[in-house]
Amino acid sequence: MTKKLVLCDCLGSQKPNATSISQGSGLRCSKVYTSLCQDQLGEAAKELADEDTIVACQQERAVFEELAAELELPVPGFVDLRDRAGWGEGDSAPKMAALAAEAALTLPAGKSIDVISEGTCLILGGSAALAAAADLSGTLAVTVLIADATEMPVDRRFDVVVGQLRQGRGALGGFSVSFDRLQEVIPGGRGAVQLTAPQDGAQSECDIIVDLTGNPPLFPAHEKREGYLRADPAHPPSVARVLMEAAQLIGTFEQPLYVSLEPSLCAHSRAEKKACTNCLDLCPTGAITSAGEHVAIDPLICAGCGACSAACPSGAIRYDAPPVDAVFRRLATLASTFRSAGGAMPRLLVHDLAHGREMISLAARFGRGLPSDVVPFELEALASFGHAEMLAALGSGFGNVDILLSPKSDRAPIEVQATLARAISGADNVALIDPVDPEALSDLLYAASPISGETDPVLPLGTRRQVTRLAAKALQPDAKTLPLPDGAPYGAVLVNTDACTLCLSCVSLCPSGALGDSPDLPQLRFQEDACLQCGLCANICPEAAITLQPQLNLTDTALNQVVLHEEEPFPCVECGALFGVKSTVERITEKLAGNHAMYDRPEALRMIQMCDNCRVQAQFHADDSPFKGAERPRTRTTDDYLSKRRDH
Repeated sequence: MTKKLVLCDCLGSQKPNATSISQGSGLRCSKVYTSLCQDQLGEAAKELADEDTIVACQQERAVFEELAAELELPVPGFVDLRDRAGWGEGDSAPKMAALAAEAALTLPAGKSIDVISEGTCLILGGSAALAAAADLSGTLAVTVLIADATEMPVDRRFDVVVGQLRQGRGALGGFSVSFDRLQEVIPGGRGAVQLTAPQDGAQSECDIIVDLTGNPPLFPAHEKREGYLRADPAHPPSVARVLMEAAQLIGTFEQPLYVSLEPSLCAHSRAEKKACTNCLDLCPTGAITSAGEHVAIDPLICAGCGACSAACPSGAIRYDAPPVDAVFRRLATLASTFRSAGGAMPRLLVHDLAHGREMISLAARFGRGLPSDVVPFELEALASFGHAEMLAALGSGFGNVDILLSPKSDRAPIEVQATLARAISGADNVALIDPVDPEALSDLLYAASPISGETDPVLPLGTRRQVTRLAAKALQPDAKTLPLPDGAPYGAVLVNTDACTLCLSCVSLCPSGALGDSPDLPQLRFQEDACLQCGLCANICPEAAITLQPQLNLTDTALNQVVLHEEEPFPCVECGALFGVKSTVERITEKLAGNHAMYDRPEALRMIQMCDNCRVQAQFHADDSPFKGAERPRTRTTDDYLSKRRDH
């Protein structure tokens, strides 16, 4: 059954056109109510009884969820048409239809794992930590680590140890810590508290760490590390807030699985030679570590910024909250519905859940709101919106893409992806914006206009690399090869044929199979579409004959193997079979002739010019063959035994 959209004009403050929205989105629309969350709540109950209902109101979502629960009805879907479209200037019908169609999509639910915290808490610090331990001891199992034994209390409601924290790893429910000079209390006795002998390298585990030392944080991006709470010990309100948070960290918590990893696709390393380190360089929390030929991701440490997924050249790391194909579906739905509902060329405004949503809401309530051609696109993690997603939006029919940064956004990785998208699209159609207030946001958007020219929209399907190529051909249909900035994950391999010896070490280590050889001839082959520009081939080449050239080849040659270097094969001097490279065999023969004791005889030197089989045969039958032993004794037969008996 087609989903139904329940509309309300919010006390006449907006004018949703039910007919236009229905025709554009394909949804059934209710009549336009005026006060659905108050005077017409009875009508709302009747609408919720209909299956697959979407309520066009986000502000009063809690009211409708409570109503559905009271009536024992399924929780409806929700979409904000008022703040994002109805309270703006211009004809809002195409944008309302597009947003409604997006809300009707069935998207995969996010994955998660359960994290169990039993309340084991380690508090770091001095007198402030001891006071905090006294407050938390009734709720958590507390241990305080202090550096000076002179502050040792006699309070046994919590444990106190003396020492220095060497290292901490992990996250909520799974911290592991190591100590140096650790001393524990010896219970019992009279007088001063007695301590054990100092111990280095002591190990322990805990669920929560409260840091009241005032020192630099233990972890990078510490504010994103679940279970690690930090406050200035000289600021009582901050300490009180941290203690309140710590007291609530007991039980089972749901940890989202933001990204997934396919190790076989990872181009991090081969044969102990490092190649791609994009994700390692970007991860703010240290959740990604090297694990040999691929990387490893700790899901408990990952904070879900998504920068690793956007920068991964091979697709080994994929963002799953939501998956990239769900993002492509949303973009295509928004663009196509906007056009089918009568709109011309929309603009995309990408924003996050907290800052961006509030900026748009405030701009709509107290200012001009968003222009009618600006379609907001909400994401949990801005950094996950990489060059492939930007190009997918442009290729789907958006005129340009504006990314609304928040104060907590890491601008650098997003700017890298935007620069790459602009280079591929051939226009200055992707911008990062950070207006100071909602009014400035409205002024900025109203002053701008779509940048891209008219293109035939494409449907973004496939991997991120496939969508990038598809969108690039749509945006620049006459282009053949696009130059790209350094570090781009697309490009060619250039070979200095004078230096290359066709040793093929690059072929054996290429993680994507972009470099290959021929089973019949001494050749180095290359498929540009598969090249990740990881640099491993250039690092491993013993002759330094390989360099990388970032570019995007849009011709069909990028999809086929081309010969980068080839030479004449050498025929075996015994059987004539082709093997090896002629120039290499001749060079080796020339260098060893008369210059090496093992090759001072013509027959030994001749073995270099033989194939594997003939070389083994020649070595075996040589007079000084190492495979030869003493002459084998003649096999004794029955006649031998009988003749020996007759002789006796």
